[in-house]
Amino acid sequence: MRARHIAHLHLHGDPGEERYAQVLDLLGGITPHLQAFPPDAVQLDLTSALRYFDRGPLGVVQMARMRVAALYGIETSAGLAANPMLAAMAAAASPPGHTTRIPGDRAAVEAWLGPLPVTALPGVGRTTAAALGGYGLRTIGQVADTPAVTLQRILGAAPARLLAERVRGHDPRPVTPQAPAARMTADLVLDRDCLDPAQHHRTVLGLAGELGRRLRNEAQVTGRLTLTLRYADQSATTRTRTLPEPTAHSPLLTVTALGVLASLGLQRARVRGYALTADRLRPVADTTRQLSLDSADVRARAVEAAADRARHRFGPTAVHPATLAGDPVPAPPVR
Repeated sequence: MRARHIAHLHLHGDPGEERYAQVLDLLGGITPHLQAFPPDAVQLDLTSALRYFDRGPLGVVQMARMRVAALYGIETSAGLAANPMLAAMAAAASPPGHTTRIPGDRAAVEAWLGPLPVTALPGVGRTTAAALGGYGLRTIGQVADTPAVTLQRILGAAPARLLAERVRGHDPRPVTPQAPAARMTADLVLDRDCLDPAQHHRTVLGLAGELGRRLRNEAQVTGRLTLTLRYADQSATTRTRTLPEPTAHSPLLTVTALGVLASLGLQRARVRGYALTADRLRPVADTTRQLSLDSADVRARAVEAAADRARHRFGPTAVHPATLAGDPVPAPPVR
């Protein structure tokens, strides 16, 4: 099998949506095998571009970074490795203006990964790190040297198998060409003003649930939510909040959306319309979710999947939060 050469570029300084799209167009001239990670990262499979430019992978990465800087004044850092996970980790370890390259042979990968803290791996958060740390496993190398049966005893079978692959630097995912992430909006326009804070709460709860269902149906996750409220005098308020991790899990979307609503301090505001927008969308297959040791989270996701199946069979109002019981459940259009 031909060796792969994957580059992960991080754009510094918040380029903005328009400039980010221009950078994607520019990099698409180097290789069509490009995957956007809005708002400030992109991965490129350079394997087929090396012969065309008659350069090594590091030379092509430096050329790409130079073009981005020269045309748009955007400073970048980069990681170069044999698969997307390692390339992203190498980019995270690179200061602005630098490229970190991980050689492709197994010994070099293990030597680079070994000293890093286990939290450097995607999906390993504080809870998983604490569970491993209780057994003295604090670095990737220490976890890699641990027998599989021990990891299963600490984490459970499925998380242990996934972690065992990551600590050895394995990641078979391809770089999947795709358009920049679109957005998805659920909105509700009232025929009269609403001053009731409890009704604001119920409406935003319904909008978040609707977005979550649509995201799951389309196998996507979102990284950011924006809540817009329109008032009787035609003015509007907009607030945006980034999610802790990309998700389509309705409880997480709901907590974030209601947090934004609470931050507005509406009190007696005369609200006429609501819009909740999810952007920074990406396919769920390309997203790493933090490993969870919480059985309640596993049960909640199983219940959510069962509710989705019930709605698909019996209609969108078949299952809804208890807070909405007795009231018309908002059925906002999602676009």
